[in-house]
Parts: sequence; structure tokens; C-alpha cells
Amino acid sequence: MASTALALASTVLPGHAQVQTPVPAPVSGARPTAIERIKVHSIAIEGNLEGEAADRDVVVVLPPSYGKDPQRRYPVVYALHGYSIGAEQWMKEIHVPRTVEGAFAQGATEMIVVLPDSKTAYNGSMYSSSQTTGDFETFVSRDLVAYIDSHYRTLPDRRSRGLVGHSMGGYGATRIGFKHADVFGALYLMSPCCLSVRDPQSFEPDLEAKVARLKTPVDSEDLSFGPRGTLAMASAWSPDPLNPPLYLDLPVKDGKVRPDIIAKWMANSPLAFADQYVANLRKYAAIAIDVGDQDGLKVDAGKLHDLIDSYGIVNSFEVYPGTHTSAVADRFQNHVMPFFSAYLAH
Repeated sequence: MASTALALASTVLPGHAQVQTPVPAPVSGARPTAIERIKVHSIAIEGNLEGEAADRDVVVVLPPSYGKDPQRRYPVVYALHGYSIGAEQWMKEIHVPRTVEGAFAQGATEMIVVLPDSKTAYNGSMYSSSQTTGDFETFVSRDLVAYIDSHYRTLPDRRSRGLVGHSMGGYGATRIGFKHADVFGALYLMSPCCLSVRDPQSFEPDLEAKVARLKTPVDSEDLSFGPRGTLAMASAWSPDPLNPPLYLDLPVKDGKVRPDIIAKWMANSPLAFADQYVANLRKYAAIAIDVGDQDGLKVDAGKLHDLIDSYGIVNSFEVYPGTHTSAVADRFQNHVMPFFSAYLAH
């Protein structure tokens, strides 16, 4: 994710594909991991109206001992990428496998790390459940987990599965984590976006005109970041199977905000739905949230922390020096991986 931002009422979706992030210093004694690039078929994504592929690219990082100890089974960390990038770009942002190898060399328990690709025609699935985009929530929480457990030597127990994501992936980890505590045992939210609904007054004045010219989702590639981001959210949160050719409802019509559509978006906002999943949150061994002090997402991240705190559920919250993306590689190596090493059963 780059630093260009779409204003979302205290939330931000970073724009335009790839950013360069600092590489953590090499760790002495780090041993090489093995990288496998596979495709995972998702029944949950089949038949979506947008034409998104049900065969998803997935990167699997196997720990150094995996090929040498055929009897050993491993915890698994599922790491979700942000908006406008896919798994390969996500690897570059967090400098995988170097950061994973560095974490192991510094004492983190060896784990399998799985990075699924959830990029779509509008640059991001929002990890949501939609007949238009496909059910990416179930892809991650059911189809992907089942595939990894059946094809790799995992510890197939929720207590040995961690879920982490950054930005849109942080939203995905929040959404999926809150709803599927039966699948995952520890949760780490990195700069989660979209925790609250977008300000209805901030939609682009020419949004309707630009969208009206689109005949297929692919045509959106020529749109600027703002309208394309709105389409990503609309296809995920306000799908409409009776509204071809895009099969979605915009939050504005004839220049006026549509309260019924905004209500649908609100229903997908974690700060609105979190109270429904308190019992699930109590099941986690640990929950962590972090965000940069120069990141516009820090306000809503703090609100989420306070909300979880209000129910007496222990969760850590750290505001560190940095922007939305500047420290993601360091955080992944020196905070995310040690967190899961400490809290996942192994």
C-alpha cells in the first residue's frame, strides 16, 4: 500500500500498489526457509457475479526444519495483505522470507506462514462475504485453512492458528477474527482500516458519472484511486444481483447519499458490530493492535482497543513511531512473529 489516502471517516485505504519499506538488519545465524507458490480452489468464491477467480494464488513459507524433520508439525500464521496489492507485493513490503527467517533466528518458534492473494478487479476484496465479489471471508476461514491442513504438516487446531493482517488485511483480520474464533487462536491487527463507515459527505462528486461508463469491472482500471476504492467497498458491502453490469449499489444516487446503502456499509464496520462477538473474543489466547503515530488510522484503532477493553478482554495496543507503511517489515519480524510464538500452541 502506498501513502496516497482515501478519506474514510477516521479510516484510510492507502492507494496505488507498491511502496518501499526499510529492511530490518540481517540476523546472525538465520537459516533459509522454503517458499512454495500454490493455487487454492475456493468453493466460497465460485460463481461470483464479478468474475473473480475461484483458484487463488497463495504463498506458503515453510520453516527451516520443515524438510529435515518429517515427523514435526507446526503452528500456522495466516497473513492478509492490504488494499491495492496482492500476496507477492505484500511479501516485498514485509520483506518475506527475510523477516520470517530473522524472527526464527531470534528465538521465535518455527511456524508455517501463509499469504493468500485476495486482490480483485477493484483492487481488494475487503475479505468480505458478497455474491458480487465472492465470499472471501469463507475462503480464508474455511477453504484456505482446510487446504493448508490437508497438504502440510500443521497442528490442525484453532489454538495453533494465528491471523494477522495490515490495513485492508487488518480489517480482514478483524472481521474474520471476530467472527471465527472457532478457527483461530490468536489475533494481531496491524493498522486496520475501515473500522468505521466512510463520511457520506466525502464521496466524489463525479462518482456516478464515472461508474456509469463502466461496462465490466475490468474497465475500472482507468479510474483514479478514490472511485476505485469506493467500488471495492460497494462490491463487498452493498452487492446487488439485480443491478448489472457491476452488480453493486453505490452509496450515492442522483447526487444524494443513500441511507439504506450507508446502513449496509455500517453493518460491515467492526466498531459497529464488535459488541456482537464479545463471547468469541474471550476465546483468544491474545489480541494485539498496533498503528503508526503518523497514521490516520490510529484514532479508530484506539477506539477498537477501548471497546475490547470495556468488556474486560485483555488486548495490547501500541502506537509506534511511523507512517502507515514505514515500519511494517520491522513490526512483522520483531513483533508479529514473536507474538504468535508466545501465544500459539506448538
